[in-house]
This record gives sequence, structure tokens and C-alpha cells, in this order.
Amino acid sequence: MLTSRKELDDLLGGAARAWLDEALAEAAHAAAHPGTDSGNPPWELRFASAGRHCGLEHADSVRALLLVEARPALPAVTRLYEQGTAAERRAVLLTLHRLDLGATALPLVEDALRTNDTRLVAAAVGPYGAAHLDAHGWRHGVLKCLFTEVPVQALDRLAERARGDAELARMLGDFATERTAAGRPVPAGLRTVLELTAPAPAPAPTSTEEAR
Repeated sequence: MLTSRKELDDLLGGAARAWLDEALAEAAHAAAHPGTDSGNPPWELRFASAGRHCGLEHADSVRALLLVEARPALPAVTRLYEQGTAAERRAVLLTLHRLDLGATALPLVEDALRTNDTRLVAAAVGPYGAAHLDAHGWRHGVLKCLFTEVPVQALDRLAERARGDAELARMLGDFATERTAAGRPVPAGLRTVLELTAPAPAPAPTSTEEAR
């Protein structure tokens, strides 16, 4: 879970808070003057060094604040993802839903779902992935979580997107059959998702309908 700026101020030491103030000021400057920095603007360098200055446990939150403050366009977001470490890529994925990118950043989510890095897979099926992945891509994300043993609780809007999805139910059944045939355990989360694929119950009849 990402930490707010106010919470970070309470958690960080004086030197780290001062570093964060400077980093956010640089990000705000970049947002106010797009295109004025050649190459990598200063805030992007701060993005990479967030863990060193603010602690690894706060790096995701610091990087998210920088992204939101800088309001980067898709090319910059893509550059940060493609050139970043796994931790930096995770921070990008966790923040996509807070940036004004529409569905244009979906290739980053799709890339993360092709990996077996559980940190990236879990971030890819968060709010942005849940909002923009099509049905096929989202089902792939569900199976990827089960395959890599990412808890299904990481799937944002799971109940909403799984409800009544007969194709997902079929895929889950095939996955369970394959695992059983190979002598491998079926992930506990599979049953949870499978139960959610049941169609929504029909609404109860109104008093007028009962009287007919």
C-alpha cells in the first residue's frame, strides 16, 4: 500500500524529508515547464535513487509521489519503466491509475504479465490493469497470479470482473485439471475466483409480479 506525503513526513528523518522536498519541487518544475529538460530531467534521477535516500520500505510511495507531481507523458513513463529496476518498474505500475494516460500505458501492464516476477505481476493487476485490460488480458492476469502464486487478493475489482465470466470459469477448470494431472497442488485462490464466476442471482420478483 502506498503511503501519503503526510504519513511520509512523519516516518522520514530530517535529511530524507529535505531530499523529498527538493525532489518534489523538481518534479513540479518539470510539470510546469514540459520539454525544457534535455535527456533525463532531475526528477527522473531522483526517481531512481528514492530507495537510497528515503529507505527501501518507502521507495514505492516516494516514486509514486514524484510521478504524480511531475505528470509525465507516456514516453517518459515508458522510459522509466523500461530502463528501471524491478522495484522502479513496480512503482510505475502502482501509479499508472493516478496519471492521466487513459489506456495508452497498457503495454507496460502486458509486459509485466509476461514476466514471472511476482512483484510486477501483483502490481500489473492493480487498479490500472483492472480498469483497462480487456476480457482476454484480464483472464490472463488471473491465471498468471495463480501460476506465480500471487494472492488473488492482488486482483483489483476481482468480484466485479469475474462475475458471470463463463470463459474464465472454463479456463480455471482446465488449469486445475492440468495441475492435478501433473501431480501439482491446485492454488487455494482458484476456488475463490471460480466461485466468483457464478452468474449474479436473479432479482427477487416484485409484489406486482408475484400477484400475476
